[in-house]
Amino acid sequence: MEFQDDDLEKFAADGAAALPATDVQGHVEHDGARIWYAAYGAGMPVILLHGGLGNSGNWGYQVPALIDAGYRAVVIDSRGHGRSTRDLRPYSYELMASDVLAVMDRLRIEKAAVVGWSDGACTGLILGRTNPARIAGVFYFACNMDPSGTKEFVPTPVIDRCFSRHVKDYAALSATPDQFDAFVQAVGLMQRTQPNYSAADLAEIDVPVAIVHSQHDEFIKRDHADHLARSIPGAELILLPGVSHFAPLQRPAQFNDAMLAFLREIAAELGNVSGSCLCGIWLRASDCSDK
Repeated sequence: MEFQDDDLEKFAADGAAALPATDVQGHVEHDGARIWYAAYGAGMPVILLHGGLGNSGNWGYQVPALIDAGYRAVVIDSRGHGRSTRDLRPYSYELMASDVLAVMDRLRIEKAAVVGWSDGACTGLILGRTNPARIAGVFYFACNMDPSGTKEFVPTPVIDRCFSRHVKDYAALSATPDQFDAFVQAVGLMQRTQPNYSAADLAEIDVPVAIVHSQHDEFIKRDHADHLARSIPGAELILLPGVSHFAPLQRPAQFNDAMLAFLREIAAELGNVSGSCLCGIWLRASDCSDK
């Protein structure tokens, strides 16, 4: 029987599965912050961007699946989240997108696919619009691109369990463990007021995009997902039955199947063979091992 944690009881108690061990991890000093990253495996790079208030450990069920499928998985703790620090400036998705580019530069990744969850999805799509030469495609899960796309907030036991895990993880990982309340307020302000993409802005996105929406998403309206899929040229809409905003934790196999299918489409379109070093496409030429 496939693993399920629909009520997030296991996640609240223990977190997601532990990330694998790796020697490729560290911090990048960028624009007033220290951004933590780690990389696993080899092949086409796939950058995983977590949701608001979370951290890279929330991808514990996805990283092994990516490694097994022949991809290089890169996780990043967003500015102020997890092991990353922040300065006193207000949050913006554009600033967090620039942090991702800094990590890509550190790892000498010329181009990568992005798998984004909630705030991470927004960051990934902004990267796809502003830096299409660096982004092979965006798997956009569970977010809005303008404030009208969100539902009125209604607390639920599942949301409470997720939040309680975030509290514990922040205390364990953050360089400022006593500043969680201020952190929540700062992230919340960004989420309430950003982004503000118009249909015209969305129409300018010229990378492969999958808009992924869960049947029971607590935060994002279904018609907003439809709007995004209609407005982004060539975008596909993927619906995940039986799960909510926390699908990567609730039913990892279901989420991973959709994620890997999208990545296969990207790899096929660009002529990539998993595990090979294609200079000028995935890695900077100076980083290729077969030079």
